[in-house]
Amino acid sequence: MNKNEAMKLSNQLCFSIYSLSREINKMYRPLLGELNLTYTQYLALLVLWEKETCTVKEIGEVLYLDSGTLTPVLKRMAERNLVNRKRDSKDERKVLISLTEEGWELRNHAKEIPSELINKSGLTQEEFTKTLSDFTTLLKQIQQENSK
Repeated sequence: MNKNEAMKLSNQLCFSIYSLSREINKMYRPLLGELNLTYTQYLALLVLWEKETCTVKEIGEVLYLDSGTLTPVLKRMAERNLVNRKRDSKDERKVLISLTEEGWELRNHAKEIPSELINKSGLTQEEFTKTLSDFTTLLKQIQQENSK
């Protein structure tokens, strides 16, 4: 690709991923709206459904969010009785986040979201799995480059 072609917006990987992310978020919106969740709340719940209890910092590291962004989200989730927030008795600087019974119950209502998204994407399960693998590989490669 010559330099003029490389400068076209349609040839920018970052813009393609950014646009794709926005479109995927649009697909999630009605599904999460039924559960009265934001996308960020859903992501935090996915982490907690997998790990059960985490510090705010640990959730932030997994989601690539700083505590300034994540803390208000978790506070709203606590107000809805989806999560418990409690200071770590060994280190008061750490806030432990765990699911309430309602937070666990919400998982049962959210179980169909991944398959609904795959169906709405127009991809087969195999194509989706391959695409996810390719994006995960790219993310790891970029992280390695950025850590040098």
